[in-house]
Amino acid sequence: MSDHQSAPSERRDAEEEGFEHQEAEDTTAGERSTAPQSAFAVQQVAIGFAVLFVGLVVTFGIPLALA
Repeated sequence: MSDHQSAPSERRDAEEEGFEHQEAEDTTAGERSTAPQSAFAVQQVAIGFAVLFVGLVVTFGIPLALA
């Protein structure tokens, strides 16, 4: 190797000198809940099916009616 090049491990050690180790912030969250594990009310399910129905009508019904 030439004089201006050094091994990767030597460069890494040189770059890390002078920097203190910093602990990561405490990012632990409280108790989490995700959608598939949450309880659903009957009203929420009905609204979901209504949105699905309207989406299917717009996606397939209108183009088939115009064809």
